[in-house]
Amino acid sequence: MGLAKEEIDAAIEAGADSVKFQNYITEDFISSKSLPITYQTYNKQGDTIEITESQYDLFKRNELTRAQLVELADYCRTRNINMHSTPTSQKGIEDLVHAGVDVLKNGSDFLPNLDFVRALAETGLPTVISTGMSTITEIDEAINAFTETGNDQLIVLHCTSAYPTPNDEVNIQRIKTIRDTWGVLSGFSDHSWGISGAVLSVAMGACWIEKHYTLDKRLPGPDHRFSLDPTELKELVQAVRAAESQIGTGLLGPTHSERHSRESFRLSCVAKTNISAGTILTKDNISFHRPGTGLKPALADVVIGRKLKSDVLKGHIFDEKTDFVNFE
Repeated sequence: MGLAKEEIDAAIEAGADSVKFQNYITEDFISSKSLPITYQTYNKQGDTIEITESQYDLFKRNELTRAQLVELADYCRTRNINMHSTPTSQKGIEDLVHAGVDVLKNGSDFLPNLDFVRALAETGLPTVISTGMSTITEIDEAINAFTETGNDQLIVLHCTSAYPTPNDEVNIQRIKTIRDTWGVLSGFSDHSWGISGAVLSVAMGACWIEKHYTLDKRLPGPDHRFSLDPTELKELVQAVRAAESQIGTGLLGPTHSERHSRESFRLSCVAKTNISAGTILTKDNISFHRPGTGLKPALADVVIGRKLKSDVLKGHIFDEKTDFVNFE
């Protein structure tokens, strides 16, 4: 619990909006204590080592009790950060409701469990569903199972259930596909190395980004090695915030900042040399120079063929109202 609270503090320091835990019961999804899992991790010296152990033992030693969930949720409220969690049973859902969480999460492994998806929806709480390993049909069935309860507060995350995910399997464009196909809010549960995938997901319209992080990549367990450390998590948050502000509206036209730039950087029709009064201007009399406060180059034909009223010096910006005789 001390480590959990340190991780909450690290998320707050990084500027994250929420922290997610898993309040599973191991027996809900593992029956054989001999079912193995092999993963790579770092030892205390930072060397990569391979571990094979019982899946049951791995999950069992990391379970959270109802009382611990309440304690973590209370701690998050005092620190002004959202907390949500992934349950694996009706009891787990009830424990989260009891803890007063605002959001529920369904893991990719439980997506085909449609009764469970309905149970999440029936709480009336906003719910985030991951779609790792899923076919189009399975995603469609899960979304329908959720929304048919009348709860439309749903976010569907693109997810590749490979830990870590190879770059060529990240496929961030699925975020847009999910949104366009089912008309839902979509996001990204990212298991790839680094922060680039999560930042790119913003451009695909991700409204929710989930990313593993750890206090120390050398801690024991299967996920620490590819998780972000506190410094990287802060970099991710800052990069995502920057990306959000840079996406913009897509509307064409000069921005507020460019209004000054148009005058400073654009070109005007100017006198190429000193020119005497009475001269009828030709193309050879005109150059295009900064600033852009005069006639723009596209209007050069308006100047050509006009007679100057007065002498002008090289670089003079032509003025359609004062420089020419009988200017129309």
